[in-house]
Parts: sequence; structure tokens; C-alpha cells
Amino acid sequence: MSKINRCLRVAIRKLQRIQTSYFLLIFVLMNTNTSCQNNSAAENQPKNIYDIQINNLNGEKMDLGELKGKKILFVNVASKCGFTYQYEGLQKLYEENEDKLTIIGVPSNQFGGQEPGSSSEIASFCKLNYGVTFPITEKIDVKGKNQHLLYKFLTKKELNGLKSSSVKWNFQKYLVDEEGNLIDFFYSITKPTSKKIRQLI
Repeated sequence: MSKINRCLRVAIRKLQRIQTSYFLLIFVLMNTNTSCQNNSAAENQPKNIYDIQINNLNGEKMDLGELKGKKILFVNVASKCGFTYQYEGLQKLYEENEDKLTIIGVPSNQFGGQEPGSSSEIASFCKLNYGVTFPITEKIDVKGKNQHLLYKFLTKKELNGLKSSSVKWNFQKYLVDEEGNLIDFFYSITKPTSKKIRQLI
């Protein structure tokens, strides 16, 4: 009987060691997976704004790197908004400062469904009503789970190095310097030709 008890104790200890090793293995695998996910997420983050890919209204890739050396004013635009009249001010600001500033309109339908049109409809609206000649991107999400990488960069301090923000409504503006660094952002009520913006250009 004593011999059987000893054998049982030995077997139990072995099982305990196996169980401990199993849990250690699971722990290591879980942490390795988390680390890989974090590394993958970090690798997918843009090092600067010029790394970000976005298309224009025609579906063609825009090379933001070509704009290095100029300031860029990004504006999430909409055709049926109370601030749509700001297209006029944006075009004026662009024409007056084209040698040192590019304005990029970014259509989004996330605020009151005020940009429901197709790419061709948006392009036609901008040209016919306001004579827009500055670049317009494809329609994207500027907030939420499907937020475009461009707006992740503009709104997250860990990416832009300056400050975090959230896009509150159409025609919010983000100004970037000649090296792709965020300078500041302005809510919809700040007009494109306001002193706040002009003094930073």
C-alpha cells in the first residue's frame, strides 16, 4: 500500500509539473502574440504625413510628398452644410497663397449626411458653384472605427507629436507646416480667411 501511495505522489508531482509548464507555455504564447500585434500596429503607423496614402476624387493616388516645402490646410468638406459657403474663402486663400500653401478638401458624409454625392457630383458642385481649383480627395471617414489614416495622424498626439483633437463638424481645419508637422487646428466657425489662419501661413 505504501509503495502504491509513493507512486501516486510521484505521478501527481509529475502532473503538477506538466500543468505548470503548460500554463507557462500559454502565458508566453499570449504575450508573444500581444507583442507581435503591438509591433504590427506600430509598423502600420505613419512616420510622417507624407507616408500616408489617399486618392483624389478620380480615384488616383495623391502623392503628399510632392507638397513638401509648402504648408497644407486640410479641411473636411460637405456640399449641403451651413458652412459650405466657406469654399469661397478657401479658394480665395488658396489663390492668394498658392506659392506657399496648398489646400486639400476632404469630403466626408459623417456629419448630418451632408456630403451624400458621388465623386463626380462633388467635383461638379465644387467647380460650378465655387470655382474650386485646389485638390479634393476621395470621400473618407474622418472619425470613428473606420477613420482614415490621414485623420488619425491629424487628430492623435502620439502620431503628430503636438496635440490630440476630434473632428466636431464639417469644415474643421488642420494646418501642417512645410515639413509635415501639425501647426494647429481650427473649428468650423473659424473662417478660412480669418487672421488666426492667415498669420500662420
